[in-house]
Amino acid sequence: MRWLQAQQAAPPPDFYSPALVAHPLQLTNMRDTYTDHVAAHTLALVLARCRGLPRYIRDQQTAMWEPDWDPASVTSLADSTALVVGIGAVGKEIGRLLNAFGCTVTGIDVHPVATSGFTAVLPVEALDEQLPEADLVILTVPHTPDTEGMIDARRLKLFKPSAYFVNVGRGPTVQLDPLTAALEAGQLGGAALDVFETEPLPPEHPLWSRPDGLITPHGAGAGPHEAERRYAVLVENCRRFVAGEELMNIVDKTKWF
Repeated sequence: MRWLQAQQAAPPPDFYSPALVAHPLQLTNMRDTYTDHVAAHTLALVLARCRGLPRYIRDQQTAMWEPDWDPASVTSLADSTALVVGIGAVGKEIGRLLNAFGCTVTGIDVHPVATSGFTAVLPVEALDEQLPEADLVILTVPHTPDTEGMIDARRLKLFKPSAYFVNVGRGPTVQLDPLTAALEAGQLGGAALDVFETEPLPPEHPLWSRPDGLITPHGAGAGPHEAERRYAVLVENCRRFVAGEELMNIVDKTKWF
């Protein structure tokens, strides 16, 4: 075996068995085949919060007509600072879209490189000092041994009490119990989650009923053309493999991405 094409951008953790990591074969994945879908979903979560849509959706269920004209009930992205953690293809597109709304965007990445739309992209070591500055924190990082549980009770205490937290990366990067406790204690302004430490999220979990929470069931990547894009990656990698050329989307198996 010389090459293995993973059928996902981020296969489940048990995919990276010790035998696979130790084997000399090249591993490639399907990253950047649904970047636009995840980025659009992320902006939908952000804008829903900024405009108070969750509350209006609840009001709609009881036919309640109660407009909220309090300026404090609306968040202006043009007056906000966003911290995007993970500047891969998805993180870059999220930053670009936020910047188009006038948001000041800073990035955090394991390989920091200047990126259009970002005021700066900083190394992971800068995460703790940047969290208290952000009105909006968006997590897009993959689940790896280094990112598992990275948003924990200690880091949640660094957030602004008014900050809005969004996770569209992988669920195990965020510890749900400390996140729930932070929301209950008023340490966060709200949270929108598409991925969870435990999936499906149990029906009895308190996050389901929190008015400051917005939940989607790991569907951010849904959208047209994904199958065609994945097939195109597979065909191109087959062509490159036969021709002896460098493959697309090579994964560092020791890091899982």
